[in-house]
Amino acid sequence: MLDRKYIVENAEAVKQNCINRGVEADVDRLVALEAKRRDLLNQSQELNRQANEVSKTIGQAKDAAEREARKEQGRKLRDDKDRVQSEHDELDAEITKLQSGIPNLSHPDAPVGEDDKSNLEIRVGKHAPPKFDFKPLDHVELAEKLDLIDFEGGARVAGAGFYFLKNDAVLLELALTQYALQMLIGEGFTPVTTPDLAYTEILHGTGYIPRGPETQIYSIENSNLNLVATAEITIGGLLSGQTVDAEELPLKICGSSHCFRTEAGAAGRASRGLYRVHQFTKVEMFAFTLPDQSEAMLDHFCELEGRIFDGLGVPYRVVDTATGDLGGPAYRKFDLEAWMPGRGEAGEYGEVTSTSNCTDFQARRLNIRFRRKGEKGTSFVHTLNGTALAISRALIAVLENNQHADGSINVPEALRPWMGKDKITGSK
Repeated sequence: MLDRKYIVENAEAVKQNCINRGVEADVDRLVALEAKRRDLLNQSQELNRQANEVSKTIGQAKDAAEREARKEQGRKLRDDKDRVQSEHDELDAEITKLQSGIPNLSHPDAPVGEDDKSNLEIRVGKHAPPKFDFKPLDHVELAEKLDLIDFEGGARVAGAGFYFLKNDAVLLELALTQYALQMLIGEGFTPVTTPDLAYTEILHGTGYIPRGPETQIYSIENSNLNLVATAEITIGGLLSGQTVDAEELPLKICGSSHCFRTEAGAAGRASRGLYRVHQFTKVEMFAFTLPDQSEAMLDHFCELEGRIFDGLGVPYRVVDTATGDLGGPAYRKFDLEAWMPGRGEAGEYGEVTSTSNCTDFQARRLNIRFRRKGEKGTSFVHTLNGTALAISRALIAVLENNQHADGSINVPEALRPWMGKDKITGSK
């Protein structure tokens, strides 16, 4: 969340940022309540001081009656102090709730707009969209021909939006995972596998809404646990409440995990097949940095995402995400959109990865700090996240861009060491 003092001292800028991001937040009420809270805090401290002063004089009383009078005066002062403190605490809780609904600031260069239609293309990948001399199939049709995905079986077991990967699709998922992990390990990331569950407070800390009508999160009934939508949640929570030495930063972690999303309201041909599903595997990048390292780290994450898809031979473009499409925690976000020949009438770009600099927004909520040698006090780290590969969407891009007229699929050269073959034909 944003620093409370910053909100009060920069209320107009914070309100404009909320407008740019399409977020309703009562900044004026927060400012008014904060002034009242500070007054109550001063009252509480003064009443406590007076009570302590009276307590010191009890032993100086001339007789029992004066002693009891002073005790009664002290009790009244402490009762008043407790009442004022209670009012203060109630206000503080309300202010914190308002504070948590205010999004992060936006980078000055982020395009201002209400949705992804305002995103700004900043570069394209090394590979141009393929030109086929036949009408390309989408991944659902290809998977049916090659016996790669069983959507009907998934629906029978868990409902629409679930699926079974089969045959070479299983090997392709594992190959994509290994490909991404090996590249990131070579770049100094520590690999982890993460829990599929996280506490509600960890989701809140990373900026996710685990319960309520607009949530995309599956929550476990009668518990404080939730299925994670991304390893960003679990890796971000890894250092919750911790303080690290500045010399240890940046910390770069890559996590392989399952991801679960309700995808409430998602429908239409653009969401067909694997594009919007309730469960998928993802390799996530995450970094804890010093404040002056985060912008360079964001560029590094974006470059890595591009390198991953260039290595797969997949055409893509990178867009600077508009303010209205940033999400609460992100200060700046870049999306990578892969070319999908089977999407739309003549092929379209579809988002496959994104990377965000969340500055100290998540760290403040999760209380993740750093200390510098020789300096007093601590400061909040910056956090960044980026998708290396969301396997389900990467599968779409690989299958559709590498298809042949007979329905067979070329395996990208980078994946062949783990696939053990250069073509998927569907033959046994």
